[in-house]
Amino acid sequence: MPDSSLPPLPAKSSSALERQLAVQRARRPADPLLSLVVPVFNEEESIDIFLTTVEPFLDRAGLRFEIVFVNDGSRDDTLSRLLDCGRRDARIRIVNLSRNFGKEAALTAGIDHARGDILIPMDIDLQDPPDLFIPFIERWREGYDIVYGVRQKRAWDTMSKRLSAGWFYWAFNRMSPVRIPPNVGDFRLVDRRAVEVLRQLPERNRFMKGLFAWVGFNAVGVPYERPQRAAGSSKFNLWRLWNFALDGVVSFSTVPLRASFYGGLAIAAIAALYALFIIGRVLIFGIDTPGYASLLIAVLGMGAIQLLSIGIIGEYLGRLFLEVKGRPIYVVEGVYEDPQPPQA
Repeated sequence: MPDSSLPPLPAKSSSALERQLAVQRARRPADPLLSLVVPVFNEEESIDIFLTTVEPFLDRAGLRFEIVFVNDGSRDDTLSRLLDCGRRDARIRIVNLSRNFGKEAALTAGIDHARGDILIPMDIDLQDPPDLFIPFIERWREGYDIVYGVRQKRAWDTMSKRLSAGWFYWAFNRMSPVRIPPNVGDFRLVDRRAVEVLRQLPERNRFMKGLFAWVGFNAVGVPYERPQRAAGSSKFNLWRLWNFALDGVVSFSTVPLRASFYGGLAIAAIAALYALFIIGRVLIFGIDTPGYASLLIAVLGMGAIQLLSIGIIGEYLGRLFLEVKGRPIYVVEGVYEDPQPPQA
């Protein structure tokens, strides 16, 4: 796995940071409403385990909370189980999407519908441990607007997934002007003022890890060890992870386009120099070089480079095509909730 450590970005002076944190500390409500945003897709096995773990923990901690489940077009009994849970507990709200729009769109829907002073997006599989809620809130009370969980160990991930994740963070942070912390997912606490900025971002191809970093604000990490899934199975295979990584790079960097341009420029320069070499050799020594094999290799090589360049351009044009159409990020079939606000 590549070294994910990077040269530190220019940071604020400690005194400036302390002043900003002090200002935000003074603005923090004494009894905030916490919104858990939980996208779900075919997770009928995980719902009861999740609620019997998370709700008692939040009750013991004395936190006011709501749980915003976003049903992303599940094809099993996920919705009916969520509705049963919502009827038993008014603190549960269900945002039901009209079809499967993908996790990033479902997460966006949850953020749009959450009412809390602070939000914590998390997965239902409990690989995002509730034990981190308290450290997250403690750092938030110190004045930080975004507190993210940093995975110290990924023992339950396959070797290929760990390697590919390491390469992704390494490549993304060298290509994009927006840096994302290595080994950080969507599990984080986000203050309301950062949430309001996220809600203003209209882009359809959403890479939430990058968007969380793009909004800025004061952020800090909390390390944790990621446990095994409590139930169910991951919906992300290597192909989906590859496309997800591609979306992230294309959404936040134009380096592939520049690399294509400079690669073509370098090949053109080499071709020109080689042509001058051949011409000079023929004029000086009278040697005519038969080049069927070398010509075939050059044509095939140039064809491959051209197709690669067209593919890179196509990735950007495809995303531009989707943005220009201006279709909504998601469509809500219905929001199922108790009309009363969550109580302590």
